[in-house]
Amino acid sequence: MSGSLKKIWNAVSTVLVILVVLLALLLVGARVVGLQVFTVLSGSMEPTYHTGSLIYVKKVDPYTIKEGQPITFMLDEDTIATHRVVGIVPDEDDPTVIRFRTKGDANDAEDGSLVHYKNVVGTPIFSIPYLGYIADYIQHPPGMYIAISAGAVLLLLVFLPDIFADEDKGRKKSRRGRKNPPEAEAPAAEVDVPQQEPETLADEIRRKTDGLLTDEEVGKLCRLIEAGKYNDAAAESLRRLLIRRDAERKRQQAAPLS
Repeated sequence: MSGSLKKIWNAVSTVLVILVVLLALLLVGARVVGLQVFTVLSGSMEPTYHTGSLIYVKKVDPYTIKEGQPITFMLDEDTIATHRVVGIVPDEDDPTVIRFRTKGDANDAEDGSLVHYKNVVGTPIFSIPYLGYIADYIQHPPGMYIAISAGAVLLLLVFLPDIFADEDKGRKKSRRGRKNPPEAEAPAAEVDVPQQEPETLADEIRRKTDGLLTDEEVGKLCRLIEAGKYNDAAAESLRRLLIRRDAERKRQQAAPLS
């Protein structure tokens, strides 16, 4: 993947992730802070709450509700409604029991029955237009399956640039390997690290380096290995040193005697 295309893709995937996170917070995060979320399914509260809006309802003490406030309440076991309070009716026999007269803002008449205070869910504190359509769709099949699939695809797309980047690096390394074949290795350029005492390790190094290192250099290499600091960089430096020493020895052997 080219650099410019990768930048565009990163920007697009970042925006998509942010949108998904915001949607999750709006749909699920509200419940964490004690709010209940409902979808407006009718136009009875237009223009206050539009059809398809998502309303966020806060639980309140029914005795604090005043005339003119919208409330969300249970019409029956399966139906939740949000209408405005137009009157408060105390019970004649028990003044601690109150009921609410309600009416939809877009309706001409009041609701046919009073709302018992125990059926009050809470009062709406804010709403988001049209988000209710999305919430209602993804909560039931097939929308639920589509949302899960879309989330999985989004995760895959987020990691695609990294996958392509790894492939590009592999191809570049392969091309460099063909253009620059490795140099001929000097005898025993790599030194194994046997688990032996320091003196035996020194003898092993001298044998495998064919005597190209001085005693001081052998001692330094022993200490490096014992300290666990003999890494790839150290091995490469040793290999280059042995190549030079081996070349110098061959030149000396080939030089004519004066």
